Amino acid sequence: MTKFDAIIIGAGQAGPSLAGRLTKAGMKVAMIERKLFGGTCVNTGCIPTKTLIASAYAAQMARRAAFYGVTLQGDIAVDMKTIKARKDEVSGASRKNVESWLRGMEGCIVYTGHARLESPTTVRIDNDLIEAPKIFLNVGGRATYPALPGIDQIAALTNTSMLALDTLPEHLIIVGGSYIGIEFGQMYRRFGSKVTIVEKNPHLISHEDEDVSIAVEEILEKEGITLRTHAECITFSKDTNGPIVGVDCKKNGEPAVHGSHVLLAMGRRPNTDDLGLAQAGVATDDRGYITVDDQLRTNVPGIWALGDCNGQGAFTHTSYNDFEIAAANLLDSEARKVSDRIPCYALYCDPPLGRIGLTETQVRAEIKKTGKPALIGTRPMTKVGRAVEKGESQGFMKVLVDAESKKILGASILGVGGDEAIHCILDTMYAGAPYTTITHAVHIHPTVSELIPTVFEDLKPLT
Repeated sequence: MTKFDAIIIGAGQAGPSLAGRLTKAGMKVAMIERKLFGGTCVNTGCIPTKTLIASAYAAQMARRAAFYGVTLQGDIAVDMKTIKARKDEVSGASRKNVESWLRGMEGCIVYTGHARLESPTTVRIDNDLIEAPKIFLNVGGRATYPALPGIDQIAALTNTSMLALDTLPEHLIIVGGSYIGIEFGQMYRRFGSKVTIVEKNPHLISHEDEDVSIAVEEILEKEGITLRTHAECITFSKDTNGPIVGVDCKKNGEPAVHGSHVLLAMGRRPNTDDLGLAQAGVATDDRGYITVDDQLRTNVPGIWALGDCNGQGAFTHTSYNDFEIAAANLLDSEARKVSDRIPCYALYCDPPLGRIGLTETQVRAEIKKTGKPALIGTRPMTKVGRAVEKGESQGFMKVLVDAESKKILGASILGVGGDEAIHCILDTMYAGAPYTTITHAVHIHPTVSELIPTVFEDLKPLT
């Protein structure tokens, strides 16, 4: 048995950076990856999908060239093989960089294979058995979907298998109207596919405020995407022309959707079912996520869970922050906690949605519960000069503030640059400063960020 100071299972966002910190602290570290270095972000998530979105944006701008006074000769068409090759190159380079970094890291031994816990301190990788007093689980997650009627009759795609396509679907039916579904839907519509998004809830991204959901729906419908919300009973079948998605079980209900391809964008599950957690006594919840405390420790001393497998965020940035929390507590005597994290994420439709803190719905619920007053400010992107200049003025800004402390509770920016501009609000929240910190700041003109102080200057009671 080979002994280490620490074992890291999974080379996703948190694992490699943690290996770097631990080895610099003089520890001997084993890094285990069974398939693709870099995890979801590098291989099937952020990097490949945003690379595709960039190609789709270029196609859309080419179609809109005349709006800007630019004349192009001939029809606008896309070369899906070239688009896929570019995506593969960008993603592959990132994956190679992560693997090269780990294999060249002094004090780190890289194992490739399927790791299983055999006890709280031992891990088996095929024929190798290794041991360490500290084990970090960074095993990520994968696409999942429920056993809906007829699902076995069609060759459905997930966000992973979708990335392997180098042809353009004639009609892409997407089941699931949240982040993955919206991003792929707009992307393939801009590539030239007919797109229908099927969602069981009344609105897309149903966990967002209704005004945000409706605005996103309007953006998608304006580009020619068909939305089938209120899909009460989703079923699958096929005929000689391709797959069919039923959206209503009533005898004379809504007509089914006939397409050429089906993408299932209905959720994810952690990669914990074949990790040997029971052998080590590591607890999970009813969905398979590893249970952790505020410092990412499992119920078993000496074992931590980082990233998507712990159910504490499932974003690349939260996974990286998991590494920072674990490293700070272990190496820096700094008591960092998951509960210090402010929720923040983006939806990369075009224009993007940047979201931080509480939603308006959540703030209203707090008002009802506690009686504490709050303020709200909004501004349409049509009144943001930078957006108008770029000819991309869809969407709006919304901010929420505690009326007594003047601290910011949350914000949404659906608009050009919203995923970047929102960080000035987020940083103010982390500083614990009042919103007046932003209103007293001088921002650069012409930018999207310069209008954020204006939104705060127009606050009104949230009633």
